Amino acid sequence: MSAPEPAAPDTPDPDLLIDFAGVALRRDGRNLVGPIDWRVELDERWVVLGPNGAGKTSLMRLASADVFPSAGTAHLLGEVMGRTVVQDLTSRIGVCSTALAQRVPAEELVTDLVVSAGYAVLGRWRERYDDGDIARAVDMLESMGAEHLANRRYGTLSEGERKRVLIARALMTDPELMLLDEPAAGLDLGGREELVARLSTLAEDPDAPAIVLVTHHVEEIPPGFTHALLLKEGGVVAQGLLQDVLTAPNLSETFSQRIVLERSGERYFARRAARPGRRRRQL
Repeated sequence: MSAPEPAAPDTPDPDLLIDFAGVALRRDGRNLVGPIDWRVELDERWVVLGPNGAGKTSLMRLASADVFPSAGTAHLLGEVMGRTVVQDLTSRIGVCSTALAQRVPAEELVTDLVVSAGYAVLGRWRERYDDGDIARAVDMLESMGAEHLANRRYGTLSEGERKRVLIARALMTDPELMLLDEPAAGLDLGGREELVARLSTLAEDPDAPAIVLVTHHVEEIPPGFTHALLLKEGGVVAQGLLQDVLTAPNLSETFSQRIVLERSGERYFARRAARPGRRRRQL
């Protein structure tokens, strides 16, 4: 009996939610990110770190099927990008981003904002939702500690409250993959810590979707995250298991300066190394 033929190179692996091979995104002759090889499996929680302009948001646009790659082969949720209906992919991906937040009408009720994720619309109009939909929206808000905001207008919420509501919306459709693009941006210390705690609980839930979190700061990495991808100028510095990738040398290369990395329990803290001969001022 002859051996089976190997799978074609563009055959998606059903165990991979993201499978990028040589993927790049270019605009106006400029390379925004890539070429990159990157794989995300069902039960993984990834953090993507890098300075401004590293290509993090461009990578999330590719991972959310918002744009098609300029080069390479991109598989999302077992489908080949470019050979499937985009709406079939986006309905299975939960997204929380600044771009989305800026499009939410200020007068939108929080409950309507969350429940309307089922139709992938912003601003409830003539869609019909049953009691089960409303109950699920409330459950998603509760999972983010935001159930008390259900009857508030989006425009009246604090920045931290908005972030938690948008994550609840991202969870509404029971996605297979959730992409969080800088969810802690603009939050004060209390708001950041509340969000990190909620995301940690979500990350440790075995029934939660695979998660990709984009951030500039290691302090925003929630306990329970498993993998890291470090980007610089559109290219990969390192990727793999969090404890292997998140090192002072890798961060120093990523941010182009000498970084000191400290760990306390499951939390990370980073700072720029003091210059030789300079004493730190005592507070």
